[in-house]
Amino acid sequence: MSLRINDTVPNFHAVTDQGEIDFHDFIGDSYTILFSHPADFTPICTTEFGAVAQLKDEWDKRGVKVIGLSVDGVDDHVKWKRDISTFAGAPATFPIIADDDLAVSKALDMLPADAYLPDGKTAEDSQSVRVVFIFGPDKKLRLSMTYPMSVGRNFAEVLRALDAVMATDGSVVRTPANWVPGADVIVAPSMSTDDAKAKYGEVEEIFPYLRLMADPNK
Repeated sequence: MSLRINDTVPNFHAVTDQGEIDFHDFIGDSYTILFSHPADFTPICTTEFGAVAQLKDEWDKRGVKVIGLSVDGVDDHVKWKRDISTFAGAPATFPIIADDDLAVSKALDMLPADAYLPDGKTAEDSQSVRVVFIFGPDKKLRLSMTYPMSVGRNFAEVLRALDAVMATDGSVVRTPANWVPGADVIVAPSMSTDDAKAKYGEVEEIFPYLRLMADPNK
């Protein structure tokens, strides 16, 4: 079964280049991004891991944990990180899961159950493993993105989506298209215009179902 929004992520134990983890313990009380890759030493993935490394201060500012996954082993992860850091001009300090038996990829429904890694494998053998998951502190899936092999991910958009998730979680705030932190937000349909005005101040009613107000989180 696919992992759907608001599903609790199945717990798993895995080996990373920074030691063994229990995934629920790793998440702890933090928002967590898991981003997966079909192989080490591949061009697009190197640029993506580099982008994540360059955003370290942004993850830290939000108290967010990031963890990568690739279907190669720990030794390859350690070697590959040298390339990543050289390319990015920033150290790749986040852990990378060594999913060389595909256990995590299958548990999170990134690959068919009968998928396997043949001798002389290439990224084509695990190409579905190109996913971004954002989990909340309650271990539930908040957002997912799946990309094809040929398209590099935009981690500025991942960061923007993370901000939107954090702004709307447990709130009457909703975010419109192309929202960025500090921009106006949408009043959730569950709150009346009068109640929104009483609690938050000015509300712009474009349609009865589309009301905008200043972001109360800014």
